[in-house]
Amino acid sequence: MKKIISVMLIIALTLTLALSLTACGGSKGVTIAIPNDTTNEARALLLLEDLGYITLKEGAGITATPLDIAENPHNIQFNEVEAAQLPNVLKDVDYAIINSNYAIDAGLNPVDDSLAIEGSASAYGNILAVKEGNEGSDIIKALVAALESQQVVDFIGTEYGGAVVSVVENPTDGYDPDLDYAALEGQTVSVAASPAPHAEILLIAQEILAAKGITLEIVEFTDYVQPNNVVESGELDANYFQHVPYLDDFNAENGTHIVSTSVIHVEPMGLYGGKQTSLDSIGK
Repeated sequence: MKKIISVMLIIALTLTLALSLTACGGSKGVTIAIPNDTTNEARALLLLEDLGYITLKEGAGITATPLDIAENPHNIQFNEVEAAQLPNVLKDVDYAIINSNYAIDAGLNPVDDSLAIEGSASAYGNILAVKEGNEGSDIIKALVAALESQQVVDFIGTEYGGAVVSVVENPTDGYDPDLDYAALEGQTVSVAASPAPHAEILLIAQEILAAKGITLEIVEFTDYVQPNNVVESGELDANYFQHVPYLDDFNAENGTHIVSTSVIHVEPMGLYGGKQTSLDSIGK
């Protein structure tokens, strides 16, 4: 009799627990892969909060992590992945939130293929960055003028269809009127960049500078660490791949001395379906 009662109690407790979990949205919800670097992880969580799927603790901002989630009614499971690898793991998770540069490089169109996309990413404008002290050099000023040109603005507008958006307010003709370009002829400026869209945009600047006898060397990287390291070491002159919140966090964490010289464009971060093809599964 005691054994029967014990078994019945265990069954009752199990049913109670199951009902309790069901009431709060299920014991395990969908899995969403998000970037594992500090600022882009927070950016992904803020997107989910904007969509109404989670609530972050008061005061959680651009350094938020899953530990800062106050409410998760759909029991979303988070898979923290290196940003460049997110397109590769998309097929293995329900959803992934991917930076547009990596989405584009993987053949995804952020406007057409994402299930949700940031409404505004003004705080995350992608910058041209150099080691502190070099921002005033003539060769960097020439590079800035080329990237802030109307040619680059037009290229971004026609090439990416809203997946990348120029934020240059007063485009130049590609050249800085205060520079002596004859004195820069024969010089080379090197830039670390992610393949898309940054290296593609730099090709337009490369043509502009070549017309003045300046060589722009573009060196592609597929991660978010080495582009800053090679600028800090002096191996390369500049980089073009990141936004200011990421740079600020990188400098604080690594003791580097890299500064922004110009904000060129924004890339709205998108939520993409992997195993799921719509957002309906998040609420189930």
